[in-house]
Amino acid sequence: MTTMTEAEAPVREFKMPDVGEGLTEAEILKWYVQPGDTVTDGQVVCEVETAKAAVELPIPYDGVVHELRFPEGTTVAVGTSIIAVSVAGGGAAPEETPAAPPVQEEAKPAAPARTPVLVGYGVSTSATKRRPRKGAEIPAQEAPAATAAVQAELNGRATGTAVVEQRPLAKPPVRKLAKDLGVDLATVTPSGPDGIITREDVHAAVAPAPAPEPVKAPAPVPAALSVPSATYDTTRETRIPVKGVRKATAAAMVGSAFTAPHVTEFVTVDVTRTMKLVEELKRSDEYGMQGRRVNPLLLIAKALLVAIKRNPDINASWDDAAQEIVLKHYVNLGIAAATPRGLIVPNIKDAHTKTLPQLADSLGELVSTARDGKTSPAAMQGGTVTITNVGVFGIDTGTPILNPGESAILAIGTIKLQPWVHKGKVKPRQVTTLALSFDHRLVDGELGSKVLADVAAILEQPKRLITWA
Repeated sequence: MTTMTEAEAPVREFKMPDVGEGLTEAEILKWYVQPGDTVTDGQVVCEVETAKAAVELPIPYDGVVHELRFPEGTTVAVGTSIIAVSVAGGGAAPEETPAAPPVQEEAKPAAPARTPVLVGYGVSTSATKRRPRKGAEIPAQEAPAATAAVQAELNGRATGTAVVEQRPLAKPPVRKLAKDLGVDLATVTPSGPDGIITREDVHAAVAPAPAPEPVKAPAPVPAALSVPSATYDTTRETRIPVKGVRKATAAAMVGSAFTAPHVTEFVTVDVTRTMKLVEELKRSDEYGMQGRRVNPLLLIAKALLVAIKRNPDINASWDDAAQEIVLKHYVNLGIAAATPRGLIVPNIKDAHTKTLPQLADSLGELVSTARDGKTSPAAMQGGTVTITNVGVFGIDTGTPILNPGESAILAIGTIKLQPWVHKGKVKPRQVTTLALSFDHRLVDGELGSKVLADVAAILEQPKRLITWA
């Protein structure tokens, strides 16, 4: 009996999965394997960056790496093959892949006992096909690779033998627009490349049907795709492609600024007693804080949580489709973090239930994970209010923009010695300025002022944490 060589073994194509809830592309940051390496089911083969986070991708079968389809630094559409693996024997025989350039065909799923190992990625028990788009009948063999390959093997979810329909393709700002306008993306006819829904498609879905619409001018070419001028001087200018986390952040901030009516209020407060408490918590082993990271941000976060408890109406979101205010009975506290890949806002789930030591642990883990670039997409979803610390950059204050879908964001300025009237005399005191931005659809001036005043009062006299908590 002869053994099948690698050249004779069937080749399976591992395609870029949807790792971020409906995103359309991801950049390959790093390959952990090379052609000729042996891989096993569940082994991480590469790290990719989506518009939300950096994510490690595991391979779903055993074999030998046949070819890496793209080099590091390449942005690849969801559903495009990124690595070919030669497999042999054992499980179900995969479909053969022709010699390069290969035709991307759907591979049969692995053994049904295998469980999903990544958000938005899993193996279903049966193959699925994309729902036909309205107004167009596209044969499967003629569909673009990035559309035809988005299937249940990549990001489908099934219960028993039932198959869940593929989620419509749209970028995060378009999904936000559809949510604000109350449009179900499953009912929208896409006009973008590879079946992607555009902003114009969403607006068209809510436009009055009887009224004739003027012919739309051709969509302008995005700046990122424009060709630099032939006279572009590389010694005097550098062009940096906008992609990944920075691109998503820019879109989210523009959407937030032009959707929610922002109001910002400021207060300057003497935090000398809070700074003394921080030092006392660091030195003493009596409070259960030994070995934990204790800093002003910890006590400011606790102060904000207490202020929200005293003024729960500020912890809400605006449902434009239903014309309702959604009050949240939980606080997922977002912490804005500057990383090499851009600004991200992971949040501490159910922060309102945590003791001070537990909050310190959660903050420490959140910050270290963000700095390492390992924050997961799930950690950045579901936030209700956010804190941004601009003081670490030596800035006194600012007017922070709301994280999309949230009602308020608190900015902390630098804490420094300033002349301050204390007990009738001018003395040097530790002083900072707080700025609270809020959505004026949800929060009126009185409510916003009460929350900001409560935070300031606690930081001025932290003993209030005992009586107000």
